[in-house]
Amino acid sequence: MRITVLAGGIGGARFLSGLKLAEPNADITVIGNTADDIWLFGLKICPDLDTLMYTLGGGIDSDKGWGRNDETWRVKEELAAYRADPTWFGLGDLDFATHIYRTSLLTNGLTLTEVTKKLCERW
Repeated sequence: MRITVLAGGIGGARFLSGLKLAEPNADITVIGNTADDIWLFGLKICPDLDTLMYTLGGGIDSDKGWGRNDETWRVKEELAAYRADPTWFGLGDLDFATHIYRTSLLTNGLTLTEVTKKLCERW
């Protein structure tokens, strides 16, 4: 069975987790929300795509429903010491690696779809 899902964020990730349990043999294609993507500190941030990837790959912080499990916040603290704006958006240290790699791949000419597939290979 082939299933295509429009999904984004915590709710979409949880839905997909349940769908995978309900239909373990299904070929699932996800069209992830990119409307909330931003450029921050020179990096392409795709919060909904990352939440989907981390959730389905088992790396999500399940208490928050977003971000990486066992995340640390040293870079965020250091940016705050510089009074770098915006301070409202928290990027964890492990999460930074995702954004650095994504931005590098995009800069080298890959599309966001190609980059997302490449990132998901890890998970």
